[in-house]
Amino acid sequence: MGMTRPAPLFDWFIPIDGDGVHLGTMTAERPPTFDYLRAVVHTAERLGYHALLIPTRFVNGLFDEGAPLAETWTMATALAAVTTRIRLLIAVRPGFIAAGLLAKMIATLDEISGGRVDINIVPGGIGGDFERLGVAIDHAGRYAQAEELMRVCRTLWTGELVSFDGTYVTLQGARCVPVPTGNPQFYQGGASPRAESLAARHAEVYLMWIEPLEEVAARIARVAAQAQACGRHVTFGLRTHLVVRDDEAAAWAAADELIAHADPQVVQQRQAVVVGTTLVGPQAQARRVAQHRVGPHLWNGLSTVRVNCGTAIVGTPQQVVEELMGYWRLGIDEFILSGFPHIEACEQVSAEVLPRLRAAIAAEQGAAVP
Repeated sequence: MGMTRPAPLFDWFIPIDGDGVHLGTMTAERPPTFDYLRAVVHTAERLGYHALLIPTRFVNGLFDEGAPLAETWTMATALAAVTTRIRLLIAVRPGFIAAGLLAKMIATLDEISGGRVDINIVPGGIGGDFERLGVAIDHAGRYAQAEELMRVCRTLWTGELVSFDGTYVTLQGARCVPVPTGNPQFYQGGASPRAESLAARHAEVYLMWIEPLEEVAARIARVAAQAQACGRHVTFGLRTHLVVRDDEAAAWAAADELIAHADPQVVQQRQAVVVGTTLVGPQAQARRVAQHRVGPHLWNGLSTVRVNCGTAIVGTPQQVVEELMGYWRLGIDEFILSGFPHIEACEQVSAEVLPRLRAAIAAEQGAAVP
């Protein structure tokens, strides 16, 4: 196994909700302006990160729902134009842009960026969020729609005339020219059996939020087995926050400080999202445990103020490396990392965590070669 696995990829995150030292306040200390997000992106590009995930949502999911939120596609397009090397992993919710048009938009942005675009398909999303913009579709329907979107994009990207008569997508002689230059990959997440099945059949990368090792291991095993049954190979990515300090006690104190000034109104908004959801992923992230500790170095305190990925690895650089190594051993080949504030954390992780982690992986892979 050591000989065949690729070198791991390390990505960063674009904070479209805003950023700061304190989270869950009514407004962000650093609003998500183009100037600020460009500074985050330039930091990650300068430091050699592989890609940037830009999430998608319809109201702010980290501060008050009325706080500024950058729109995903527009911001990604602007950021593509001011970068040269780093890839952009753009989250897309199926159903809000007609599939034939979205395929063309992806191909166009891929050309603008010089082939640096990948797409994170988000069929699930947040309870009540689709309805805000007038889309009412059940969980099963969202996944069926996502499958049709992925199939249609791949077909359109051949440049041929395409007709398609699906439940959610209909095309009559549609065409996408020019085709993408960089072969956009589909990343897809979701924690339900339906999500795992869709990823096994259609995604290149199955993307998970961090959970305890045994749960991630079981998820990988299920998706890998289903993909193999389809004659496909899926790679695995992990999304996590990091809170890193030289001293473990300082790291835990820094984690607690992140949410120490959370506004009760924001906390209530987040609780309403989880209570109102049938979605497996957000419920798993928000499970109630003492001091938010879901493992010796796993902390889900962020779930009190943040929708979606609400768990962080907390510890010294070496402890964080050891935690990440556990996930790498399970088969994770791409890590989408973040920390607060994003610019300082990006530099800190690049200096203190990634060199140690790369060295540890190289040593273990070397030992695995007979």
